[in-house]
Amino acid sequence: QVQLVESGGGLVQAGDSLRLSCAASGRPFSFFAVGWFRQAPGKERELVAAISRSGGSTSYADSVKARFTISRDNAKNTVYLQMNSLTPEDTAVYYCAADQSYSGALRAVVDESTYDYWGQGTQVSVSS
Repeated sequence: QVQLVESGGGLVQAGDSLRLSCAASGRPFSFFAVGWFRQAPGKERELVAAISRSGGSTSYADSVKARFTISRDNAKNTVYLQMNSLTPEDTAVYYCAADQSYSGALRAVVDESTYDYWGQGTQVSVSS
C-alpha cells in the first residue's frame, strides 16, 4: 500500500507557472513508476506525464511537451510536475498515480489501467 497526496494547485493567469508535488507514504516511492493525470470538466481523464521508477524514462502528452517537466526525488518520496506557460486549456483536476508493475522499472508507464494507487487530486485553474 502507498498513500499519495498532491499539492501545489491553485488559480493562476495564462502564461504563469506552477509546480505540483505528489508525496508518498507507506512504502518507498522508488518501488513505483508514477504518472500525472488530469481531468477537465466534461472530459475523460488523460495522462499528462509519466516517469519510471528511477526517473531515467519519461513520457509526455503532446499537448504539454516542452511546457511541463516531470521529475522525482526518491529520497524525499516525492514526484513533481513543473508546469510552465500555462493556458486555460490546462485547467483541470490533476492526479498523481503509482504503478508497482515491473514494467515501470525501466520505462514510464502510459497505460492508465495499470496504475494501482491514486491521490485525491489538486485543482489547477488558469484564467485568460
